[in-house]
Amino acid sequence: MALSKFLDPKNDIAFRKIFGSEEHKDILIHFINDILELRGNDQIEDVEFLSTIQDPEIASKKQSIVDVLCRDKNGVQVIIEMQVAPTKGFEKRAQYYASKAYSRQLNKGQEIDGKYENLKEVIFIAIADYVVFPDKLEFKSDHIILDKSTYEHDLRDFSFTFIELPKFTKDKIEELESIVDKWCYFFKYAAKTSEADMAKIASSYKTIGDAYEVVNQYNWNEQQLIAYEQEKKRVWDNIAAERYQIDLIKQKTEEIMAQGIAEGIAKGKAEGKNEGRSEEKIEVAKNMLSKNYSISDISSITGLSIEQIKQL
Repeated sequence: MALSKFLDPKNDIAFRKIFGSEEHKDILIHFINDILELRGNDQIEDVEFLSTIQDPEIASKKQSIVDVLCRDKNGVQVIIEMQVAPTKGFEKRAQYYASKAYSRQLNKGQEIDGKYENLKEVIFIAIADYVVFPDKLEFKSDHIILDKSTYEHDLRDFSFTFIELPKFTKDKIEELESIVDKWCYFFKYAAKTSEADMAKIASSYKTIGDAYEVVNQYNWNEQQLIAYEQEKKRVWDNIAAERYQIDLIKQKTEEIMAQGIAEGIAKGKAEGKNEGRSEEKIEVAKNMLSKNYSISDISSITGLSIEQIKQL
């Protein structure tokens, strides 16, 4: 694929421009319905954007704890996050985000008044540019809470959908079979998509064509492009820093291993020399015994103990 005029939607700035703004809210609504495969009356028709959950520690590396947080007309909250850099325990972080959004629905004191029945469902959608679940083959996985014995879905307020882009292997327009395929292709290859291929996708699904137009760099002003490049640099700087730390650990490990091997070889040589000397002493002692030297003389000359010589 050749370089294109489209920016990378995995970039935080681009991602929020597509899915986190009132201007393009219709794209977000279609995306949620498509990824969750909602049909008929279950489809989301409208959303309102909520302020994202802030966390001081994470905010130092990323602007907010989640990328997009919205609520539909029924009160269901949807969290959408793009995760580019591999993060240990991301699946746990997803549950933390969901529980935070869930608990924030109650105003202070409502739990005392028994208002728990007012809590609404929280849906977490993650698009990861790395493998989150190594043992799963499919690029999309949906997680809900089931009864271990009957598999009944009694606890309905939490659900998690993960899309792992490295597992999505379709790189040609002709291979795309579903709407989910087309969204994954958009996330993975937008920055390499030609105008001709974009036109093919847009002709079969206008909403993704609209998403491509949002990341068309010629529709961005200078300030927006600078913010995009700064975010890209921040990601690469973080990755470079992590790789540097990994290289340092690897180098230190290799140095420790090399030192251990060297010490082992030196110890082996020393033990070998000592063993060789002991064997020489024994041979001398045996030779002296055969010539009827006294045990005390043999001990004095060889350094072997009288008990050792008696055993010979």
